[in-house]
Amino acid sequence: MTNASLFSFSRRRFLRNWASGLALATVVRPNDTFAQSSSMSSIKIATIGAGREGGALGTLFAKLGHPVLFSSRHPEDLKELVAAAGPNARAGTTAEAVAFGEVIFLVVPYTAVAEIGQDFGSALAVKPLVLDVSNPIPARDGQDFVSQIASEGGPGLVTARLLKGARVVRAFNALNYASLDKFTHQSGEPVGVPIAGDDPKAIDLASRLIREAGFEPVLVGGLAKGKYLVPGTPLAGQHTPTELRQIAATLN
Repeated sequence: MTNASLFSFSRRRFLRNWASGLALATVVRPNDTFAQSSSMSSIKIATIGAGREGGALGTLFAKLGHPVLFSSRHPEDLKELVAAAGPNARAGTTAEAVAFGEVIFLVVPYTAVAEIGQDFGSALAVKPLVLDVSNPIPARDGQDFVSQIASEGGPGLVTARLLKGARVVRAFNALNYASLDKFTHQSGEPVGVPIAGDDPKAIDLASRLIREAGFEPVLVGGLAKGKYLVPGTPLAGQHTPTELRQIAATLN
């Protein structure tokens, strides 16, 4: 082979390898990006629902430096919440929240989860994490509805079915919204946050966010254990991580 031919061959091989590397670099999934990143504050968070729990959680993460979009059916009513959350927060519709958020906090009455799945299921399925904070509550949703969710495996399994393909982790379901500021970054042993999930990368991302907020995540099991992450169960309320692990070990 002549020098000219050798040069041409080497140049072609270099260009092929460069193009292949470029292609691989552009096919990084969101989960992989977050798994490799050491910085958490660049993650865009959107809340579907901006009531007391959604407002408290969104405010907590906005003050940690995350861009946060609160959403509701009437975003124009969220001006006071946005102002209190600070310059990293804004408000929008549910569709805008789904488009904006890299991580979605689902904080709605549980009766609304099916509709959200119908309207936004395909978009939520590509997110690296959907943090399910929604609970079926008898006083609000009716005992018949709550019993139906229980008969289908409980919240967690039902959320995953309604949001088909989404990487769901249940968390913050059992802590009162009014206690979040009090418990975050408290001195001594941190307050534990029980979580349940089936996707390892989503669990890892949820755990990192929870630690950043000053709590300690405690994985109690897969989404089948999501039925215990509701008010009124042994896991509800303030517990240390050690206490949560002891309680979780007694649950079927």
